[in-house]
Amino acid sequence: MSEFEPDYRNVEAAARNQRPRRLPIYEHLINVESIEKLLDRRFGDLLAGDAADVQEYFDIFCGFWREMTYDTVSFEVHTLEVLPGGGALLGEQDGPIQNHSDFERYPWDDLPRRFMEIAVPRFEALRRSLPPGMKIVGGVGNGLFEVSEDLVGFEKLCYMLADDPKLFAALYKQIGDLLAMLWKGVLERFADLFAICRIGDDMGFKTATLMAPPTLIEHVVPQYARLAEQIHEAGRPFLLHSCGRIFDLMEPLIAAGIDAKHSNEDAI
Repeated sequence: MSEFEPDYRNVEAAARNQRPRRLPIYEHLINVESIEKLLDRRFGDLLAGDAADVQEYFDIFCGFWREMTYDTVSFEVHTLEVLPGGGALLGEQDGPIQNHSDFERYPWDDLPRRFMEIAVPRFEALRRSLPPGMKIVGGVGNGLFEVSEDLVGFEKLCYMLADDPKLFAALYKQIGDLLAMLWKGVLERFADLFAICRIGDDMGFKTATLMAPPTLIEHVVPQYARLAEQIHEAGRPFLLHSCGRIFDLMEPLIAAGIDAKHSNEDAI
């Protein structure tokens, strides 16, 4: 059997609704713990080490994806990593934004700097580790709805929508501004690394969207249109990952510019 030769163009073609040379396999992510088990090697802690450790991490990480016959490496830097007081997405606590005062004093302007301090060394190391023929699917992790859940909490978001719709609207506009800044920084320096730019944002569950479709169409979808325009201007297709039954959002999302859709949930 000949040695596998990755070709990111297979995945990119699929995202553009074109027939690839061969049917590519794709994973939204493979957690490091699973990779360690398959390789029988611990390496996840290297990502928190010095520059040499980080480089070794990505050498192992990218080598795994090639060995498993993927054409692309799935990787993103999560926005949630740089949100002070975050954690409400996992239900650990109320988020740091519960009212107008919280919203106004939140350090929005400092978040792009915090993000790029983490992202730049990782993407630079990944660039050096990518095997020939491979590119990345990923980019800036966590979408509009997930960020809002982490900053407020899902239950409190529902109350905010009913009790303070102006703050609810301002929150999504501000998150849209933030993600646009983060994507700008990543695309200016690393657009050539991407086969597909991807955003993950779980907006549904087994039987419906997590909020009423008109609410998401009014407040979330327009921000995705902004991000899709940025990504397309960089010459890359835009993939949206969202688990859950979001059929009621699909036509507006397609109109907003998504090129491809992915979900981990078979039940829908």
